Amino acid sequence: MTSLLIRGGTVVRPTGDERADILIHEGTIREIYVRTTGPQKLLAADQTIEANGQLLFPGFVDCHVHFREPGMEQKGTMETESQSAVAGGVTTVCDMPNTNPPTVSITALKEKVRIAEGITACDIRFFFGVTQTEHLPELRRLWTEQGLVTLRNRCCGVKLYLDHSTGNQKAAKGVMEEVFHTCAELNIPLVVHCEDPVLNARAAKLNTREDIAAHSAIRAPESEQRAITTAIELAKKTGTHLHIAHLSTKRGVQLIGQAKKDGVAVTCEVAPHHLFLSTEDYETIGTFGKMNPPLRTPDHCEALWEGIEKGVVDCIASDHAPHTPEEKQVTPALAAPSGVPGTETMIPLLLTVAAGRWPHPRRRAFQPKLMYIDIRRLCFDNPNRIFSLGQTMIEQDTSANLVLVQPEEEWELKGAQLHSKCGWTPYEGWHVTGKPTVVGRW
Repeated sequence: MTSLLIRGGTVVRPTGDERADILIHEGTIREIYVRTTGPQKLLAADQTIEANGQLLFPGFVDCHVHFREPGMEQKGTMETESQSAVAGGVTTVCDMPNTNPPTVSITALKEKVRIAEGITACDIRFFFGVTQTEHLPELRRLWTEQGLVTLRNRCCGVKLYLDHSTGNQKAAKGVMEEVFHTCAELNIPLVVHCEDPVLNARAAKLNTREDIAAHSAIRAPESEQRAITTAIELAKKTGTHLHIAHLSTKRGVQLIGQAKKDGVAVTCEVAPHHLFLSTEDYETIGTFGKMNPPLRTPDHCEALWEGIEKGVVDCIASDHAPHTPEEKQVTPALAAPSGVPGTETMIPLLLTVAAGRWPHPRRRAFQPKLMYIDIRRLCFDNPNRIFSLGQTMIEQDTSANLVLVQPEEEWELKGAQLHSKCGWTPYEGWHVTGKPTVVGRW
């Protein structure tokens, strides 16, 4: 097959939807014919998809994933987790540095890029990690040496952990401000995992519980809020473009909203598990609901949805972090690793809300407001801009990086039928509305 015609689909654009026929030849959009009320232009191709009633988006971006390779291939590989992303309508991902070895050197980044070159269906970019002062010269070389420009183009920013998570990438004391200054100087987006290590350590020491819900008490909302305050102050001081990862608290939304009003260069993302799950779900999903930052009470979930509606939240990203079921099902429960898979389920969950439904088996007291154009903004336009990914819109003579969505198709999420190597999902048995299919990317 060398040519494909997608006929009668509705292209979701920031300026308004338009019904169009799209002709693709050898992976490139050759013609877009916008339907009018007058005579229709007839386009022909080797294959035709009748897309009446379906939506067309640019391939979605997931700007926060952990694909586990190299070093943790029992959890997932770039190949398996890319298949999972694409099955969920995601064609570009940004992979975090907490692998083994961690991506804190040019050598480690080269190896990741080498592995990713064998992946064709999904465009994988990489964050560079900094945990020690000696990693900063490597970052500077990467960003300034002409001979490294190809490698640099695969790097979407720097990731900084203020406390430990999977991979133990917490930045050493005294490194944080240096990282902010360096990223400001070199104009590199800085993504920060905001949890306060002192508060977390104190709470862990005082904890006497063994139930999994204690995880949310140990890494309490105050921990995230204090860390966000610190990060915003450093961004204000240095002029760094700060991006807050996986925002999870009501006060965090308020702090970021105020910082934006004050002119601080700050953006943020929210993960689906913090939008759709809460501490009330521990009873049914147990350790499969353990992640960092942890699940919050329902009022925090509601505040995150309000942050989306008010434009405080810039992106939705999955924080896809697979572990094997055996790793998750341990005793004591608090010894289970933190992280859940989510890149394949992110878009279907959001499409369900945009369709006016709620995917969780238990209804919420409030109904979040989300439109299809919001999904495009949160999962394509904004991450594409923030991390300078260079992904193309649906325009003539651009790469056919398209996702076709059947907005009324209802289906059930089952871990065994998803594509992540880990084989499970915290949304097991949930019914979603909206099925994404990647087309035109050969």
